[in-house]
Amino acid sequence: MANDSEHRGAATPEARTDALRRVLERKGLIEEGALDTLQARLEEQFDWRNGARVVARAWVDADYRERLLADGTKACADLGFTGPQGEYIVVLEDEPTLHNVIVCTQCSCTAWPVLGLPPDWYKSPAYRARVAREPRPVLKEMGLELPPEVQIRVWDTTAETRFMVLPLRPNGTEGWSEEELAAIVTRDAMIGVALVETPESG
Repeated sequence: MANDSEHRGAATPEARTDALRRVLERKGLIEEGALDTLQARLEEQFDWRNGARVVARAWVDADYRERLLADGTKACADLGFTGPQGEYIVVLEDEPTLHNVIVCTQCSCTAWPVLGLPPDWYKSPAYRARVAREPRPVLKEMGLELPPEVQIRVWDTTAETRFMVLPLRPNGTEGWSEEELAAIVTRDAMIGVALVETPESG
């Protein structure tokens, strides 16, 4: 009979997924390595750097920014970023006194076409349970301490809606090209747990 520690290990999502994968491969229902290949393809197609390009375009093109905020799905599609988990993207614009953060309290949904597959910390029960209740302490623990006058708004992903944060453009980037701007945008900033910083300020 399995001991308590084995039961606890089997209860984790990673252990359950690995066990299911082995059973499917053993029964010949999927080829060995097929899921790894699929994940690699997903990671290549659905890259958070796509979102960085969206942000950079919005920073340099006021018309595009307006379209992005009005209809995130269409504006992202205009740059070629479409697909599963991107059918309805809502873009949340940060302001000097308002900071947006996204979470999926039910599972770990993100807008794959522009944010990529979710990072491990985003999927963790601790982040999902705490950030909606106590966002300021959670952000501080993750390295982002916002001034008291900055309001933090947490957005919980629904079955249909996927969110993406349009972070504040950092000072000192006037005159930068779209490519240079895209290079400093991070996935964490588009989720809302970090600010975009220049190499000099980081």
